[in-house]
Amino acid sequence: MLLNLGYFILLLGVLVTVHELGHFLVAKACGVKVLKFSIGFGPKIIGFTKGETEYQVALLPLGGFVKMAGDLPHEELPPEEAARGFLAQPPWKRGLIVLAGPAFNLLFPILVYFFVFLGPQETLSTRVGMVSPDMAAAAAGVRPGDRILSVEGEPVRTFDDMRDAFVGKFNRPVPITLERDGQQQVVEVTPEKSSEVSPVDTIERGMIGVSPYPQPPVVGVPATSPAATAGLKSFDRVLSVNGVHVQDEAALYREVAKVPEGTSMALSVARLAPVDVGAVTGRLPEVVKVSLPRQPGEGAAALGAEAVDLYVASVATGSVAEGAGIVPGDRIVAINGTPLKSFNKLATVLNGLQAQPFTLTWRGAQGERTEKLAQAPLKTRDDYGQTSAPLVFGVRPWSYSSADLPPVEKVTIDLGPAAAFKEAALIVPKIVGQMVQVLGGLFVGKVSPSTIGGPIMMYQLAAKSAEQGLDSFLNLMAIISINLGVMNLLPIPVLDGFHLLSAAWEGIRRRPIPVRVREVANMVGLALLILLMLLAVTNDVTR
Repeated sequence: MLLNLGYFILLLGVLVTVHELGHFLVAKACGVKVLKFSIGFGPKIIGFTKGETEYQVALLPLGGFVKMAGDLPHEELPPEEAARGFLAQPPWKRGLIVLAGPAFNLLFPILVYFFVFLGPQETLSTRVGMVSPDMAAAAAGVRPGDRILSVEGEPVRTFDDMRDAFVGKFNRPVPITLERDGQQQVVEVTPEKSSEVSPVDTIERGMIGVSPYPQPPVVGVPATSPAATAGLKSFDRVLSVNGVHVQDEAALYREVAKVPEGTSMALSVARLAPVDVGAVTGRLPEVVKVSLPRQPGEGAAALGAEAVDLYVASVATGSVAEGAGIVPGDRIVAINGTPLKSFNKLATVLNGLQAQPFTLTWRGAQGERTEKLAQAPLKTRDDYGQTSAPLVFGVRPWSYSSADLPPVEKVTIDLGPAAAFKEAALIVPKIVGQMVQVLGGLFVGKVSPSTIGGPIMMYQLAAKSAEQGLDSFLNLMAIISINLGVMNLLPIPVLDGFHLLSAAWEGIRRRPIPVRVREVANMVGLALLILLMLLAVTNDVTR
């Protein structure tokens, strides 16, 4: 408990210090007299005076302040100090002093991420773990277990290298070199265009539909297939083929390729079976032996089965899908007459349709059915206790716990100072862009106010991230610092953004905003902040 409180105070203390240090240093540089530099509010715990400034740590660590001479409209200063007052400065200087706090919060994460990235780092290799069935890699014959060696002649060592190699390469054939079973081959892929928008620029890259994360060899089984006849069932996980252990989809491809078509194969599969032991009920895996003839095709197709992706693993209670009669084990076939190859495609189409009606075709025990349906709100609660009622259809695909996932292949790279700084400088604008999108979503109603968290949520996040390790804690610190920087730039009275706007107004109009207008604006802004804090604390307590 005390240790977690220490993490929370450390997190806030560092971020408040960074913010106030920005105001302090730029105020000093501009010749403004600084009377007090405080980390925290309320009674002083410790402090000292050096020169003309008192430095202190106060009891409540939920903020801080820099008290400058002459920062109040009616404050009188001795004649010899009048020129050093904050409000006596020209608008551009006041603007710089105000901007410095949020700017330090936005620049500090670059330093944090620099140390996170510096030195030896384990990162994802270019070994393909999963191939999206409806994208370019699948069309070109790329399969799980392949290793991508180069993109259009450019060697790649890490998965990030491979992604970056596709920047500017889309909607045209791109040759890539693969290694499969020790042999190299060149195939052509035609990537789809994907855009990543940040406040700095927009990165357009090609997407080919590969993931470095291997998937367990879980199969979907049509009711009338050879696999079903042999005794396989949907959601069976293949453990071995002819006595050889099969860890992931790549291993399944490799082992079935060794068996001639029509030859019998002996499979061991894990199947979830219901258990009822006294008061304990649930489902536990049991090992089942199955023999079947090798079918044409690769991977699951060689078993007479298919990919499990579009098979419904669960149906949300009270959802549209449940009302339509869809049950676990059914397979989604098409939407609006267009055949589907992946659940991601289904989710993308549904997200675009929102509440508009659509025609869905699915296959169950009684054959195919087609119905006209529409998504509807469904109240949900997440792991943090936040409630929402998004538009949902209500089907979920098969998913895996972290314990089920095969290990992902990694390589070690050693980032020097220049490379670490580059990575840090690239990631911060991306996070800023995400923050701006979330804030925009709050204002237009796309993001629920229930997602706003307060000190209790920050305490929980600090404790959880510290438990996960130093890198996780530093990552949280960087993200919250960016959040503080962006929030403080909002043009809300009492926030830095409003003071920056006031300085800009005065610089353009050549006269200050009337004192009475500023006083009223500050009261309104303070009321808004109090309401926001009440909302955040209410959300925390509710969670």
